[in-house]
Amino acid sequence: MPRNVTEKRAAFRALHASGCFLLPNPWDAGSARYLEHLGFKALATTSSGFAWSTGHADNTVSRDAVLAHLREIVAATDLPVNADFEDGFGADPLAVAKSVSMAVDTGIAGLSIEDSSRDPKSPLLPIPVAVQRIAAARAAIDATGGDTLLIGRAESSISSNADLEDTIARLKAYSQAGADCLYAPGIQTREQIEAVLAAVTPKPVNVLIGGPSALTLVELAELGVRRVSVGGALARAAWGGFMDCAQALREGHFDRLPNAPSGGTLNGLFRTTQ
Repeated sequence: MPRNVTEKRAAFRALHASGCFLLPNPWDAGSARYLEHLGFKALATTSSGFAWSTGHADNTVSRDAVLAHLREIVAATDLPVNADFEDGFGADPLAVAKSVSMAVDTGIAGLSIEDSSRDPKSPLLPIPVAVQRIAAARAAIDATGGDTLLIGRAESSISSNADLEDTIARLKAYSQAGADCLYAPGIQTREQIEAVLAAVTPKPVNVLIGGPSALTLVELAELGVRRVSVGGALARAAWGGFMDCAQALREGHFDRLPNAPSGGTLNGLFRTTQ
């Protein structure tokens, strides 16, 4: 029986209580349905994967388009959906709160707010400013019932001035401001992950594995990581296959067109997931 929004959010919150789960990132309804078919327990949107599917660069898609995308993904699957809600789509905390309320209304089970400034010369928001935005998102979620998880995301580990100490300071501040889960894309080594986990415990931590990694899911679980996502990696994999085939076609060759999956296989899959 399909779960309603309340049930999805309760299931998502339970996943964060113990253990470690993988949170793959679809970029459209079809990829979401296939990931559900494989047996994953929850999904997360990817701002980059969605942007590329619309012919845009990451972080350049409008709030309205992102909200429509969230509704589409939520409607496509019976799984809880975590939203990559970028910087909160607001110039100030009040505007962030309004945007977060709109996102919650789409039926998502969680959403992340990052501290990127979109300014290449100064890529990160000052911590006090970022904290105000996390607090505004927290208040907006609480006003809707409080069952949507809030993820505080620190971008410092992937900025031009990568600094683990700054990352940890930001995550601790976001935790105190009301984030339920902490996320720092860019931490990759065992030592970095252990340092972040030690700093923010008992809050759950999301680790991004965006490419080949020596760490396995079992090893990440043993470290104490609660959830693992892959960001735009699956979308990039799809684009890689498409670009390779398209370039071969441009050169007049057909040998790189794949044999599988067949149209019949895909039709059968989506008949069973509707």
